[in-house]
Amino acid sequence: MLEKLFSKRDIAKTVKKLARKIEKDFKGEEIIFVCLLKGSFMFTSDLVRCIRNPSRIDFMRVSSYGSAMKTKGTVNVLKDMEEDVEGKNIVIVEDIIDSGLTLTHIREMLRKRNPKSLKICALLDKRARREVEIEGDYVGFTIDDGFVVGYGIDYAEQYRNCPEICVVVGEEGK
Repeated sequence: MLEKLFSKRDIAKTVKKLARKIEKDFKGEEIIFVCLLKGSFMFTSDLVRCIRNPSRIDFMRVSSYGSAMKTKGTVNVLKDMEEDVEGKNIVIVEDIIDSGLTLTHIREMLRKRNPKSLKICALLDKRARREVEIEGDYVGFTIDDGFVVGYGIDYAEQYRNCPEICVVVGEEGK
């Protein structure tokens, strides 16, 4: 069973607010948005459409969950970026900062490529399950513990098409 946390309207309003902050910080400079697939594809699409800065998008696909509700603790890079990021402004776009393991791995990987700047934009921040110290530079919502789905975020490839963000309630969820 799903319980709605954030409506389509809440999400749209928050995405626009994040876009304004990013624009202000980069003052018209070009930004390369790195969409972490698959969970952040909807968020990235909506965010970039609200950004007026010159923008490029690249993709990485990483996995630490598989089809489970808990991270396996190892990060596998299934698809790397194609863009050369040296000397460029990079914003990693993540659906949710959970344990922090995946994002920490990606951030360190990209830092070694010498970008001009490297920021993290996350739609959701779930601090209750953090295993490593990492913070988002731009965060939409902070949530308590619970397994969330919708707006691109899945459980075993299901629920990505749900337009709201919901928490899974029942035996496996909350």
